Amino acid sequence: MLRRKLLPSLLMGIFIYFSYSSMAWASSGELGHILPWWSVLPFVGMLLSIAICPLVNSHWWEHNMAKVSAFWAMVFFIPFFIAFGSGTAVYQALEVYLLDYLPFIILLFGLFVVSGGIILRGTLRGNPAVNTLLLLVGTFLASWVGTTGASMLLIRPVIRANEWRRYKAHIIIFFIFLVSNIGGSLTPVGDPPLFLGYLRGVPFFWTMRLIVPMGFNVLVLLTLYYLLDSYFYRKENTQELPGGREPLRVEGLQNLIYLGIILAAVILSGVLAKNPAFADPETGELYGFTLFRHGEEKLVLPFTNIIRDVAILLAALLSWRTTSMQIRQDNRFTWGPIKEVAVLFAGIFMTMIPALAILHARGAELGLTRPAQFFWAAGALSSFLDNAPTYLVFLTTAASLGATSGVPTTLGIVAPKMLMAVSCGAVFMGANTYIGNAPNFMVRSIAEENGIRMPSFFGYMAWSIGILIPIFILDTLLFFR
Repeated sequence: MLRRKLLPSLLMGIFIYFSYSSMAWASSGELGHILPWWSVLPFVGMLLSIAICPLVNSHWWEHNMAKVSAFWAMVFFIPFFIAFGSGTAVYQALEVYLLDYLPFIILLFGLFVVSGGIILRGTLRGNPAVNTLLLLVGTFLASWVGTTGASMLLIRPVIRANEWRRYKAHIIIFFIFLVSNIGGSLTPVGDPPLFLGYLRGVPFFWTMRLIVPMGFNVLVLLTLYYLLDSYFYRKENTQELPGGREPLRVEGLQNLIYLGIILAAVILSGVLAKNPAFADPETGELYGFTLFRHGEEKLVLPFTNIIRDVAILLAALLSWRTTSMQIRQDNRFTWGPIKEVAVLFAGIFMTMIPALAILHARGAELGLTRPAQFFWAAGALSSFLDNAPTYLVFLTTAASLGATSGVPTTLGIVAPKMLMAVSCGAVFMGANTYIGNAPNFMVRSIAEENGIRMPSFFGYMAWSIGILIPIFILDTLLFFR
């Protein structure tokens, strides 16, 4: 009873504090320079809710995560609305949801539906050698079908191969490290930050130069994984191994066509963005439907976005209509994981607005001049913020250093070592937390739905700090000094 009385008072107090304090925000100048540092507190609250609430009361969290997500979004948006007025607030909200969140969810949704229609049948026994091979295949595929595509394609076969095992959370953790993040380093299709670089003029195959640091990390991680999995495998009761051997076969192969449609749509959107028919040749501004105007600013829904998103949704629809429901049932396909991601990231994207605005406006003030600094700055922020805009901020900062030779981009010339540091930081360190990259949270949700007890938010970070941070320190010494 006391809790019911205190909670509304606490929430009202938070709203009043932010609303009155926010009056100091409104003044002329760039948004990122105006917003105070404490405007990122709702984002911190959102992250802490994701980290702590499931530990305190998982049942309550499952039934109330949408309310928590909406609450933190409103804790930021209402004071923002009061301080800056309806025009600025609505413009920022529409921009983040229509141009960032909606494409993010549509891509995840499409890959989730299509991958759920592909099943690997037969006997695949999850021993250290087989699991290491699966991780290696997934890591290779990630650069060519994207980290999200490779993750959604392989996570279910990995789970099924190890269904008989008692110790398997570490398998999913290394899957996130390798397939969901580091594996996407070699092409712009692999990870959204690299795709943004491609749109800003970085040559398509330039990212192949990342093969040396990527290969080093993959070799170290696969070696560590094999040793760790061998240790846990010896503790298993091998009598539980599935009996008999059934030949491996893949069903639902038509979904590979739909996967190809999704990848082609993503690549095509980048190609069309450089075509004069879809973008202003001088400014690079994309043509599209004007949805909202605020002063001199206008919110445009680009034609390239519409073409891409419609193609992705069409691929998902075709997959749903042409795939046997028996395959999805055997894959244990449910809407739970995509629903959880959609709900939580709705709050994350809204509360990220001040953090990204401040970073964009003040990124050049960080005093970064060396590759190692760019590697760690881009990586640390990509661990918690969307790694695509974070990459763009540091790419812009690197281009402002005045290099006279290197990689020409629309932002300026970037020294190759600086570009490598920004790229590796944004891609590699997305593995540091569950929210560092789009597929991380999805993989965790699918694993938990299949009965695998995954570490909490902080528990996962203990793994990443213990395993990844020492590797990233070696990366610094070897490649970014």
